[in-house]
Formats: sequence, C-alpha cells, structure tokens
Amino acid sequence: MAWWRDAVLYQIYVRSFADSDGDGVGDLRGVVAHLDHLAWLGVDAIWLSPIHPSPNEDWGYDVADYLGVHAELGTQRDVDALIDEAGRRGIRVLLDLVPNHTSDRHEWFVDARSSRASHRRDWYVWADGRADGSPPNNWRSSFGGPAWSYDPATAQWYLHHFLSSQPDLNWWNTEVRGAFDAILRHWFERGVAGMRIDVCHMIVKDRELRDNPPATDDDPAFLRMLGQRQVYDSGLPEVHDVLRRWRRIADAYEPSRLLLGETYVFDLAELASVYGGGDELGLAFNMPFLFASFDAPTLRRIVAETEARLGTAHWPVWTLSNHDVSRFPTRCCEDEDGKLRCALLLLIGLRGTPVLYYGDEIGMADTPVPFEELRDPVGKRFWPATPGRDPARTPMQWNAAPGAGFTTPQSRPWLRLGDHATVNVAAQRDDPASVLRLCRDAIALRRAHHELRRGDSTTVDGPPGVLAWRRGGRFVFALNLTDRDAALPAIEGRLLLGSDRARDGEAIRGALRLRRWEGVLVDAAG
Repeated sequence: MAWWRDAVLYQIYVRSFADSDGDGVGDLRGVVAHLDHLAWLGVDAIWLSPIHPSPNEDWGYDVADYLGVHAELGTQRDVDALIDEAGRRGIRVLLDLVPNHTSDRHEWFVDARSSRASHRRDWYVWADGRADGSPPNNWRSSFGGPAWSYDPATAQWYLHHFLSSQPDLNWWNTEVRGAFDAILRHWFERGVAGMRIDVCHMIVKDRELRDNPPATDDDPAFLRMLGQRQVYDSGLPEVHDVLRRWRRIADAYEPSRLLLGETYVFDLAELASVYGGGDELGLAFNMPFLFASFDAPTLRRIVAETEARLGTAHWPVWTLSNHDVSRFPTRCCEDEDGKLRCALLLLIGLRGTPVLYYGDEIGMADTPVPFEELRDPVGKRFWPATPGRDPARTPMQWNAAPGAGFTTPQSRPWLRLGDHATVNVAAQRDDPASVLRLCRDAIALRRAHHELRRGDSTTVDGPPGVLAWRRGGRFVFALNLTDRDAALPAIEGRLLLGSDRARDGEAIRGALRLRRWEGVLVDAAG
C-alpha cells in the first residue's frame, strides 16, 4: 500500500519558515532546525516550495536551474542534510517541480531566443502573430493580460501563462520530456520522496493554438475572470501521457516516489481522471474543497462527490490553505477560534491524506501587507482589488519575541510579521487547550487507529448545519457549523477529542449535544 495514504503532509514555504543566518530570509538550515517540531506534531512528509536558483520574479516559480539550489536558501549539502535529518525522524521530503514554464533566464530559453535556428527553439512555444499584428490567439495569462509576448530579436511571439518572464515549455518536444525525466531521477536518487507538480494539468497546449471559447455564467469565478474557458490550453488528453511516463519513473524506486499534482480544476470528474488507472498521480489537490464555503451542505456535497468519483481505487487529498490562497482561518473562518478548530478536525478526520500549510497548526491568519511592502507580482498588478498572495506567505510565528523566532531581533524579515505576540508555537505548545495541541492530538489519534487512517467513511444523518460522518464503523466525527446549539441523536460512546478540550473523555448516551461551532470525535465502542 502506498505510504502516502497513511501520511500527514506539511507544506513549507521555505523563505518564510525559519531564518538560520539572520538575513531575514528562511532557508534550508532553518527547516532542519525545526524538524523536531514537525516530528512532535506528527508530520510524516514535508513539501518544500521551490528551492532552485531563480531571479525570484515569481518567488521561485520561475526556475533558472532545476538541478541547483538558490544561494539564499542553502546549498546542495544542505539539501542532503535535510533529507538525512528528516529521515532520522521518520519524515520524508518532497520538492516542488515546475514543468509548465521556466525563467526567461534559464539557459534553455536564453538559447531558444538567440535565433530561430537554435536547437532549443522548439523547447518553447513560439508562433507568428495574426495579420493585424496581434498575438497568435486569444489565450490569457493567469496573471492578467495576453498569454503572449513579442520577441523583437527573432520577430515571433512566445507563450507564457504566467509572467512574461516565465515562458511556457513545449511538451510536444521529446527532448523536453527527456530533460524532465532526468530531473526527476536526479532528485529521486538524492533521496527525495516525491514531487508536488505545479499546474500539472495544463503543461500540454493545443498544437494548432486554437482560440479558447468565451466563459459562461456557469463557469468558475477564475474562468469568468479570464473571460474564456481553457479548452485548448489546459486539460488536454496528452497530459495523461506525461503523467504516466512520470509514474513509471516514480514506481521504479523503492518505496515508490509520490507524484502530488496541483490540479487547478473545478470539475471533480476531471480531477479523478488524473489518477488514471492508478498509473498517473498518486494524489491530486481538490480545488472545489479548498475553495468551498464553510457550511455543512456544501462540504457534504463535495466530499460525497469526491468519494464517488475516486471510488476505492484512488485516494483523496485534502487541504485548506496554501501559498496561493488566503489562509483558512481568515478565508473561511473569519479568524474565529471555534470555526478554525472545526476546520482542523474536518481536515484531519476525512478519509484521505491531509496537507497542512505551515502555521495551520497554530491557526495563523493572513497578515495585511501594505502596497509598498508587497513582493508578490499578482498583488502589485491587481492592487487594490486583491492584496495578492503575500498575506498568506508571511513568516512562521515561533514565539512572541522580536523576530517571532523566525529571524533575529535585529533582522528585517523579507515579509512583515503577523500577530506573533498572541499566536505562536511557544505559547501554544504546553497549553492543553490550544489549537496546536488540538491539531497534534488529532494527528496522534489518526496515527494510533487504523480506522482513522484507512477506514471507510459513511455519512451520519443529523440536523441542518451539522456535518457528521463515521470512520470504519467505530468512530464518529461531528461538526456543528452553525451559530446555534444542536444535537445528533442515537450516538453513544466516549468523546475522544473535542474542540472544547474540557469535554475529552465525556460519556455520550443517547444523543450528542454540540454547542455552536463545536466539533468532536466520538469512539462509539468506548
């Protein structure tokens, strides 16, 4: 059985996790220094944001060398030390792979744009413009504007679905596929346990570069914002050929390496398709769940459809925050303690693999970042309509001291600190009623009981606004996602874990009473 089915994963945005040398930027040695916290929490694997050399126009997602390490973040030796030290604690290390595009400073693109006759010209997507001088088609960049930039030196347009400094690779080119085979093998042989694959659903583009049709009122908000449906630049059938190719490489290692896909799709049938016949992705992020409104009917519907689409052959993965979206305590919990505790119980209690984003375990919220301090190109471009992604990327809050334990008191962090005086690891670690201890204890129960890791999941009927499900026939999770008290009938057993820790150990007879925004785990055999 795949190791990741039992695992709790934890995403680390390296620049914001821990600064070991006082330059205000988190680094790999900082991650090593805090592995004991992750082991104590119960984490089984960590996924690192890109660590490769980059001009940082998109903060590492514009890769200039897939085999190197960015000097601000560390060295190859630091990577080896992290893999080794994490392994000593039973923690695996995943890296971020960015296959859709490179930096325009990558040697591949420098060569490609040097001449139309360059050997690597076809490694990227180039095209002539229309007769009127406009771009080759109507495709739009996810970061705003056309997905094409004109290169005057070679008198052609190149494709970029993000910044103009992030040219898209041509995945019809067999040499590009071979280059990424070598990249995967390089890191797998170094001991990396898997890859989180950035926008893996859109790496292959229509060979004919046909225009996308307009978006409709029924499309997700993201497509309505683009103004078009991504029929020809996302979700093409040939993506599955690449995923199967990578899976063969991953399965050649013992244990098999994990392929975790960023699948930014809102059709759960399309999400299920990237698992293939068990020969493509091992896990695929569930965007409908991530962006769902935090109410029982919506969550019940998404979880039920996910279970139905994936069946028993494939394994769900659940997350509530990441480096691209507002943190869940702010986005869906209005920074209310009861709501965020229910959210953590939901995340850890569902059948599947939970992924925590650094700071989730202490209920870290978004940190407002003024325009003059923004580092994110999305925030700069769309201000003030959106603050961009920086509010969810601020430094980890380790303690209440100046620097928050992230950096030295004298250093200026690369992004401003959040409310570390009241929300931090040190203040919560020894408090049995804290969010951190709730998260840790929920993970410990999951690890202790097979039914909470791999047991089936069935819906438990309850009053409106209560989300309840049974795991493995023995355990019942119940979340009251309303502002009023509620009761779940015909529940008996022992309350193992409650968002109100004073209820732990309580005997339940006949009915389970829940206060507003309260969540519990009940052992029905207790």
